[in-house]
Amino acid sequence: MPTRTDLLAATLRPGDVLLVEGLSRFSIAIKYLTQSTWSHSALYIGSWQGQTGMLVEVDVREGVRLVPLSHFFGLQARICRPVKLDESEIAELIGYATDRLGYHYDLKNILDLMRYLIPTPPVPNRWRRRMLSLGSGDPTRAICSSLIAQAFQSIRYPILPTITLEKAVDPDLQEIYQEILHIRHHSLFVPRDFDLSPYFEVVKPTLVAGFDPHLVTWGEPSVEQDVQPQQASRHISAD
Repeated sequence: MPTRTDLLAATLRPGDVLLVEGLSRFSIAIKYLTQSTWSHSALYIGSWQGQTGMLVEVDVREGVRLVPLSHFFGLQARICRPVKLDESEIAELIGYATDRLGYHYDLKNILDLMRYLIPTPPVPNRWRRRMLSLGSGDPTRAICSSLIAQAFQSIRYPILPTITLEKAVDPDLQEIYQEILHIRHHSLFVPRDFDLSPYFEVVKPTLVAGFDPHLVTWGEPSVEQDVQPQQASRHISAD
């Protein structure tokens, strides 16, 4: 179901990640590879040089660019919001992304993701990472999710880090375990990771706008809905 652009505009805040379900053949391929609804991600920056409702995205042909929110009109979208970032951190996050406007799309990163997500022959995860060359290695190239991942990593905000447990000793001389977060390489991130991340809040514009189930106007049941209970009752009586 497409997300209303007016609700998105009223809900989005600078620093939010907008996930989008694209409809192009390229988007369908990304969704298949990642087994996810989301094929694209963009970083909402708000106002930029007199324009409002702007986002930073990475386009296959044009590279890193600015687009208005209307660019995603008619598409299903989801807002993923980082928490407890102050204005200076948000500004640094946005600055990282906008400083890279004009960078090119990293097609090699997509090929690496294909090798990582669908390895042939199958190999353990720890070996799969070693097989990757992790993108082109050119700092002026990026894909949508890798650019946003780098932006958040630049302010030390976690997305889906690798977590290890390390033994420590508290003041009472008791052994405790501390979680240590390790940054993943930015080229291994895909749009769905922001949705899966426990560190991002999923914000639904319809609920934020004050959805009230008591005000919903329901239509008459469809023919298909009427048929199902009848089929179920016949099945029960046959037993």
